Amino acid sequence: MVSSPQWLSRYLAGQREQVWHELRQLGSTIRQHSELAEEAQQVCDEMARRAQQNVAVIIERLSADGYRFHFNDDEQTPMTPHVAPTATAAEQADWLQERFGAVPMTLRSWVRLVGDVWLVGTHPQWSSSASADPLVIELEGSLHPGTASIRDYFDEEWNGWREWQAEDADAGVFVLPLAPDRFHKENVSGGSPYGMVLPDGCVDGLFVGGTTMPFVSYLNWVFDHGGFPWPTESRSQWRVKRDLAKDLLPL
Repeated sequence: MVSSPQWLSRYLAGQREQVWHELRQLGSTIRQHSELAEEAQQVCDEMARRAQQNVAVIIERLSADGYRFHFNDDEQTPMTPHVAPTATAAEQADWLQERFGAVPMTLRSWVRLVGDVWLVGTHPQWSSSASADPLVIELEGSLHPGTASIRDYFDEEWNGWREWQAEDADAGVFVLPLAPDRFHKENVSGGSPYGMVLPDGCVDGLFVGGTTMPFVSYLNWVFDHGGFPWPTESRSQWRVKRDLAKDLLPL
């Protein structure tokens, strides 16, 4: 019997950094202890609920400012900025786990409790807002109804990487694509998509997006900057981001 480290109660009390440090130190071994794994998942779920609330606040503030949410194409096709988890979200989380062997608990919580997010667009006081790397996370594929299944897309990327790995020992790790990189968000040529390193059975995984950091650290960085983490060019743009970030919940 393993005694409870009270992660959730400590997280709620404000000891977030300490809790995430302890959870990351355990690596994938936490899954060997069902009681600890269950408590860790509760922390991840609370993180996701906070993230969902932050996303809702940012979208409300952007909409009040007259922000146009649009696709990263020449026509700037209007886009829905957030689609809540569908009735099959839990099934999608299970499919990810089965397909890739292991996915971080934080990613499973995001699928089930946050949904798909697309903050790319244009602010009336900030014409270059799309260049500030707005938050995008797509795991269900619900932002693009009528298009090919996101599972097919993930499968294609996974199989392509496995073939590459079989031919090249230096193929590197697989990164599940979750978002365009900051250049493609601005509709210019760029690099590889942002995503999560898989397989990974840890509580929190590594997010690759310009740099590599834990997923929760990436999300905190994004929310600290109002959903637009890339440096701004002027003081007026900084004020827009400051107002968007005001009183958002730390994860």
